[in-house]
Amino acid sequence: MKILHVLASLSVLFVSATAARATHPFLCTDSYAGAVSAVSSDGRILWRHVCKHPQDCWVLPNGNYLFCHAGGALEMTPDDRIAWEFKAGGDAEINSCQPLPDGRVLVVENGPCRILEIDREGRIAKEIKLARPPASVSLHDQFRGTRKTRAGHYLLCRKGEHQIEELDGDGHSLRRIPVPGDVHMCVLLPDGHFLIACGEGHKVEELDASLKLVWELNEHDLPGNPLRLISGLQRLPNGDTVCCNYLGHGHIGEQPDVFEVTPDKRIVWEFSDHEHFKVINQIQLLDVPGDATQGGILR
Repeated sequence: MKILHVLASLSVLFVSATAARATHPFLCTDSYAGAVSAVSSDGRILWRHVCKHPQDCWVLPNGNYLFCHAGGALEMTPDDRIAWEFKAGGDAEINSCQPLPDGRVLVVENGPCRILEIDREGRIAKEIKLARPPASVSLHDQFRGTRKTRAGHYLLCRKGEHQIEELDGDGHSLRRIPVPGDVHMCVLLPDGHFLIACGEGHKVEELDASLKLVWELNEHDLPGNPLRLISGLQRLPNGDTVCCNYLGHGHIGEQPDVFEVTPDKRIVWEFSDHEHFKVINQIQLLDVPGDATQGGILR
């Protein structure tokens, strides 16, 4: 796979990690420390880019890294060249991005309250204006992990309102789904289920197409590894779920940042490196086949 080849070729750039072995190579964001990092299967940091509050990240089929940060979004090559960039206005904060099949990049602007699709020239190709959250919701807490589905709908995480809003391709609101927590991500699975990161609700939920609860991971389901703030998720082909357990708000360094859990709630892999990471809030495993631009990576 080209992505893994790129990671292997960067071994000369590594920073030794002294904690748990990774076993999975991955790309991740650390919003607390302000860095996006590619990590090898043996826990070495192969690539790192410093930026303010990175919140979402992807590895593209060409091996480049796409991520957003407070002031915009970037696609960077593994040798640190900027391949594409979007800069948000000074009144905006970007907490979500997604590569789309037509080459565009979806971003969501907190502040102006809009979904944008940005073309390869950095121009706004499509704009969806969003209903503004109540004044009690801070700018930082307005929106998180928004995704465009293969059907062309948008799943918008209204973090501060504890809701997921589904909009059609023209931006018309179809429904709002209440979430038990400040929702950070909603992933539409191939079977039509919704996989939801419930933030400080201390849980993960999977709902079927009729919104019936079919699986959940609760705060104390994993002995010795309580759920603090679930910010990021990836569903794997074997049915396991990778969870980012955000350790900010008083828990930095106390337990693993990331773990992989089976449907029967057994941890089969976890990652900790408290020397080089403060929190890991979003992750993409790189040994999972799939094209991120075609919805093949379930995160």
